[in-house]
Amino acid sequence: MLLLSFMNPEKKHTMLCLGDSYTIGESVAESERFPVQAVDLLKKDGITIDNPIIIAKTGWTTDELAAAIKDKNLTGKYDYVTLLIGVNNQYRGRDAEEYRKEFDALLKTALNYANGQAAHVFVVSIPDWGATPFGAKDSHRTPEQIGKEIDHYNAINKEESLKAKVNYIDITPISRKAKQDPELVAGDGLHPSGKMYTEWAKLLRVAIKSHLE
Repeated sequence: MLLLSFMNPEKKHTMLCLGDSYTIGESVAESERFPVQAVDLLKKDGITIDNPIIIAKTGWTTDELAAAIKDKNLTGKYDYVTLLIGVNNQYRGRDAEEYRKEFDALLKTALNYANGQAAHVFVVSIPDWGATPFGAKDSHRTPEQIGKEIDHYNAINKEESLKAKVNYIDITPISRKAKQDPELVAGDGLHPSGKMYTEWAKLLRVAIKSHLE
């Protein structure tokens, strides 16, 4: 009840979510996407958020996401903006410093959509797909190598996030639990299941609540 005392219960918040397969929820129902689950959890706290606007597609790299955002030509501002991107840069073996440059540009875009409020931007780390059955069968890299590359990319996006003073949500440790719990992986053997996305959604919910005015 303390939380509700300084909130306007009639205020409807908005959310924009930028990313790739992990944001669009490849291989799970729409209701199981992590942004959608986070909104549902917040509603239980008395915080009303409209259905999230999602700009994401399976396979997108940083430059492809940037191009898609430009094509959408969104002109509004949003109360909360999430950004999760980079796994396909890593998967395709792209240069890490190129990723830094393009990620930084996307972060600036996210800040612009959040009306310049760094506290309302939430960068989500890249999950370790090497912990999945698909990753275990990769013919080019071992799960350990995949994990090291993911850590390198996450070190970059975390560094840039800290510079920009936005929120950073580290879901990578959760993704690595897939080695012990197959229920955390969707039926395709690669993407997170709704169960894993629930854990991500819980972290996003806490992060958003901590910044409510």
